[in-house]
Amino acid sequence: MNIIESAGLGKRYGRTWALRDCTLAIPGGHVVALVGPNGAGKTTLLSMAVGLTTPTAGVISVLGGDPAGSPDALDRIAFVAQDAPLYKNLPAADMLHLARNLNRRWDQQYAESRLRDLGIPLKRKVGKLSGGQQSQLALTVALARRPDLLVLDEPLAMLDPVARDDFMASVQKAVADDGISVVLSSHVLAELERMADYLIVLSHGQVQIAGEVGDLLAGHRMLTGPAAEAGQHAGRMHIVQHRSAGPQSHLLVRTAGPAEPAPPGWQSRDVGLEELVLAYLRESGAGVMPGPAEVQAGTRTEVQA
Repeated sequence: MNIIESAGLGKRYGRTWALRDCTLAIPGGHVVALVGPNGAGKTTLLSMAVGLTTPTAGVISVLGGDPAGSPDALDRIAFVAQDAPLYKNLPAADMLHLARNLNRRWDQQYAESRLRDLGIPLKRKVGKLSGGQQSQLALTVALARRPDLLVLDEPLAMLDPVARDDFMASVQKAVADDGISVVLSSHVLAELERMADYLIVLSHGQVQIAGEVGDLLAGHRMLTGPAAEAGQHAGRMHIVQHRSAGPQSHLLVRTAGPAEPAPPGWQSRDVGLEELVLAYLRESGAGVMPGPAEVQAGTRTEVQA
């Protein structure tokens, strides 16, 4: 089952396209990292997936084909934005009571138990909680809805390192205990590398690369060799990024796998997730596009779970 599927999806504000020609088929059962610079279209994509925004072009469905924003879809999706809609003057217990009245699916016992386990006083007003506690309260409200899909848009942006670590641990526990799928938008690449197993890179409103993290890392290598020879390999390799440092060149290339030999006189090494993401983001303006093993902007490739 694909948790999010889109075809030719686009959103325009005035004359500016926030997202354009986005075609994806994201399989369920993953923690999906959605990465890109500010203005790349991440929030726009997530907003359309949860039904907060309607597309200008194309279509989007969720959870095996439900139209985004439909009642059935909304019952099964929980969304936590960077600025969670918490009422600062309400005690945490009243925040849970309000959420219970607004949702058809709700587990009050789970919500109260989770807050107690986290040491968050139910009688304390939301505005008196720390930033980390408020984020945990927002996550508790989302998880108490017992969703099949949890969508998180920049939930770590305002948190200190300890609060970030606690928040991500809570998400990992929910994935392990309840088997939910997660789509997480964030700039904190180190945190994503720790838990994400599926990657989507957006830049300039278009998909640059998408797929399971293990497959993407196995399909890329960093080659280091004489700068004078770098041009010789441009025609027979797909070079994602080319950087020179004095007499040496560093080429991040797509390969058929880790066993593919490096050219004579060149050294080959594995690529990390952060290194891969940064390469595609830096080179996206130069027309670098993923290959047939990945999801390309304007095409559709389904990866089976």
